[in-house]
Amino acid sequence: MQPLSAPQEIPSAAGDRHSASASAIVAGVAAIGLVAGAVTMWVQYGTAVFFETIAAGWQACF
Repeated sequence: MQPLSAPQEIPSAAGDRHSASASAIVAGVAAIGLVAGAVTMWVQYGTAVFFETIAAGWQACF
């Protein structure tokens, strides 16, 4: 038995997956950079100064 119509190709969403994974990588790199900066500040300035700096930053933003 022959099919009545030719099979149609379903377009893939490979481009969408590629851009989603690229944005996830960028977000991951940014998060790692923020954590590395926080650890660097902690080591350089000590605990008390680190928390005071973070608190001053929050107060300046809000």
